[in-house]
Amino acid sequence: MAKTARPASEAGPRPGHELSNDRLLAMYRVMAFARAIDERCLSLQRQGRIGFYVPASGQEAAQIGCAAALTDDDWLFPAYRELGLALWRGVTFRTLMDQFLGTSADRLKGRQMPNHYGYRERNLVVASSPIGTQITHAVGAAMAMQRRRAPQVSATFFGDGATSSNDFHAGMNFAGVYRTPTIFFCQNNQWAISLPRERQTRSATLAQKAEAYGFPGVVVDGTDIHAVFDAVATARERAVAGEGPTLIEAQVYRFGPHSTSDDPHRYRSDADLAEWKRRDPILRLREELQNSGTLTETGESELQDAIRREISETIAAAEGAPPIDPATLFDDTFAQRTPRLEEERAEFERLVREGVIRP
Repeated sequence: MAKTARPASEAGPRPGHELSNDRLLAMYRVMAFARAIDERCLSLQRQGRIGFYVPASGQEAAQIGCAAALTDDDWLFPAYRELGLALWRGVTFRTLMDQFLGTSADRLKGRQMPNHYGYRERNLVVASSPIGTQITHAVGAAMAMQRRRAPQVSATFFGDGATSSNDFHAGMNFAGVYRTPTIFFCQNNQWAISLPRERQTRSATLAQKAEAYGFPGVVVDGTDIHAVFDAVATARERAVAGEGPTLIEAQVYRFGPHSTSDDPHRYRSDADLAEWKRRDPILRLREELQNSGTLTETGESELQDAIRREISETIAAAEGAPPIDPATLFDDTFAQRTPRLEEERAEFERLVREGVIRP
């Protein structure tokens, strides 16, 4: 959808970290698109049309505000909830939907769980399910950037629960010791699945954990896209200047379940959710754009119509793709299949033809 694409000339932060109304409108369009995708994909999973989904509603400003403050040369190491990052980096919904379904059109060949995507040409590393593993990977990549003297940063994304993982502390320590150009972006959505943040740590904030490793930690309102953009732009400037890493704690709230395997009604109150929904990042930015005259009611209506139309058309096209060829199981381990793999592949195909194996 053309309206959700960001202008190519708008990559990276501007001097003074100011956001123009045009830039904010581009960010809003991607946020609205992400929210609509979330709502539709949750419905698709409940209908049995996709197997699993991890929603990000409530965290759009944190993700897109962060992504917009980076350049396309910077590397992103996401967890599995970073839909906004992928959309801002230019990954199309069709590409994502192909991955959610795992059909023959999936560029990852159905080898990852839904929502565990990544694309080399976007510098977006494939997500993995183990909590926190992307953190140490990001630090290693940053060390490589440092040695190459490349004006790049690595940004790694995780939730409050991941700050209790071994990889979080190992990554933070290495980053501090080697002063790597790393941005640790914690989306503190208040719940590690069903465990509340106050039962995870005695620290007053998660950001203050950076002090033990010798670099700054910053707390921002993750529902305020300006605050997020400014914090990340500042952290990036520090990193490329050789001043080391930054831990940013963006305080947000997960509006939906942890995943489609979760029932949040079992562990949190409707009152808490209602309180946070009054700070809905999409409503906040929409009101700002309307007050400035950048977004009219007609423009908002046309945007929502275009989003709904693109989502429906994309889902229909993706669901029409044929299933993946099971013989691709033998591909990609080696640049060229070994003689033994060729024998195994031929035997597998024979068993499929004879109906012994049903893909």
